[in-house]
Amino acid sequence: MEAPICLVQNWKEQLMLNPEAIRILEKISQPLVVVAIVGLCRTGKSYLMNRLAGQNHGFSLGSTVQSETKGIWMWCVPHPTKPTHTLVLLDTEGLGDTEKGNSKNDCWIFSLAVLLSSTFVYNSMSTINHQALEQLHYVTELTQLIQAKSSPREAELEDSSEFVSFFPDFVWVVRDFTLELKLDGCIITADEYLENALKLTPGISPNIQKSNMTRECIRYFFPVRKCFVFDWPTSDKSLLLQIEKVPESQLEWNFLVESKNFSSYIFTNAKTKTLRGGITVTGNRLGTLVKTYLDAIHSGTVPCLENAVMSLAQRENSAAVEKAADHYSQQMTLQLRLPTDTLHELLNVHAECEKEAVAVFMEHSFKDDEQEFQRKLVVAIEERKQAFMLQNEAASVSYCQAELEKLTEPLKESVSSGVFSVPGGHSLYLEAKKKVEQGYEQVPRKGVKAKEILKSFFKSQATVEKSILQSDKALTDGQRAIAAEQTKKEVAEKERELLRQKQKEQEQVMEAQERSFRENIAKLQEKMERERETLLREQEKMLEHKLKIQEELLVEGFRKKSEMLQNEISQLREEMARTRGKPSLFSHILDTVGNAFIAVLPGAGKLCGAGLKVLSSLMK
Repeated sequence: MEAPICLVQNWKEQLMLNPEAIRILEKISQPLVVVAIVGLCRTGKSYLMNRLAGQNHGFSLGSTVQSETKGIWMWCVPHPTKPTHTLVLLDTEGLGDTEKGNSKNDCWIFSLAVLLSSTFVYNSMSTINHQALEQLHYVTELTQLIQAKSSPREAELEDSSEFVSFFPDFVWVVRDFTLELKLDGCIITADEYLENALKLTPGISPNIQKSNMTRECIRYFFPVRKCFVFDWPTSDKSLLLQIEKVPESQLEWNFLVESKNFSSYIFTNAKTKTLRGGITVTGNRLGTLVKTYLDAIHSGTVPCLENAVMSLAQRENSAAVEKAADHYSQQMTLQLRLPTDTLHELLNVHAECEKEAVAVFMEHSFKDDEQEFQRKLVVAIEERKQAFMLQNEAASVSYCQAELEKLTEPLKESVSSGVFSVPGGHSLYLEAKKKVEQGYEQVPRKGVKAKEILKSFFKSQATVEKSILQSDKALTDGQRAIAAEQTKKEVAEKERELLRQKQKEQEQVMEAQERSFRENIAKLQEKMERERETLLREQEKMLEHKLKIQEELLVEGFRKKSEMLQNEISQLREEMARTRGKPSLFSHILDTVGNAFIAVLPGAGKLCGAGLKVLSSLMK
């Protein structure tokens, strides 16, 4: 993008999605690093975002008392240090704008910035003091404006750890900072300055309680925190009014250094935007999230992360089924040479292509907890396999008939010209027919219908052969009867050969379906293992965060608050123990997947025993 575009319009106090911005996002398949900035009006937010974009111009800078940015503006640029990622910058309208008639919009803008970003920048002026914390009161309302779980009962039981799992990293930028970074006479870092400002203040007055609430929420919701303090960019007021046009040589050195430090930190440390369960957010996924959250706001409900993820999963998993099934068809078309010599050959190619297709599905799907979409893929691949088998049979029939037509041409001419209408003609006819059969056997890659086409040929010749046999004056009645019986035996043997082939092919199909079953279960097992490991890592981060807060509260003298955390810590440890439990995980596979996969495959009854045996072996 050469310039920013409005993502969420704030039109007459209504937040509206910009379809053009969504179309831009849908074209971005790379993972995103999303940096959102919020703060009071006219505090220089847009300038910082332009710096991150590597430009002086872009996001509109206000030089008057009137707010320039309305809604949420988006700028997608190549990430300067991660070539495989796209950097998405979100600039929000100023909080506390006196021109607004509805302050609720500020809360929604703040909440959307938190929900959409992987790094959340709060921009304020002068110092982090009581007033600055009061201006950040929006953070205390997040639990009322955002819901992690869709179930009302679960939503009531949510604690800070639910939000920690999907909240962004927090960066506090203090502008026009003129104080010395000292505490008790010792020089401190900007990070230490922030952490000291977030310590709880003893006391029970309403003002102290309110101030402490903001501090607690920041500490609870944002485990990763960073602070930057910026000096005045210039002491020349006339330059401040057009700072985007001021060359760096005319800006204060300290301001430039901190600007570069800020940009460097964002480029190096701002993480990829992910959802719970380690789901990476790409451009089209971010677009879906924005739409889902705004739909919730418009309907008068609270944006729910779980609902947004499930809505995203429904869309993405449907696309994953189609993508995987198309991959299967493409690879089968590329690798198959029809007709295949045997059905076994086709089924081997099918097995490899299905394996790749399942891998494609697993890569692009998520939150398919009941395996609804994986079962759809099994059905889709089975249908396409059947179609390829029919194509293979049709190609075999066409090829065999054409080859047999060429081989039988001399035989037909001989019958027509009466070559066999002589004494001993039946013997001559049998030799000619045998020659056709031997020639047919030499034809390569006749395919799965070779025996059936030959049997049909023999059947079509039965009347001709009977006529030749009856008219052969060199044979006695006894010899004719023996010859007729011999022909019947040959036909019966051809029938038996054909039945044996069909039985063998049916066994091969069942083996292929069992392989398919194994492949799906194995891939599902691998994915569930990865998801379990991801969940454990998230839970370990939550536990580490809670223990750190508990320790800090004890040090600050808030023993009661520290003790209240213990119950949450105990519950989290119990959850982690359940997550680690291998039997329960594989029991879930057995209960919800095994029978479902078996049911969608033909011959389910025969597969059932084998399928459960496979599952049992996986559980050991």
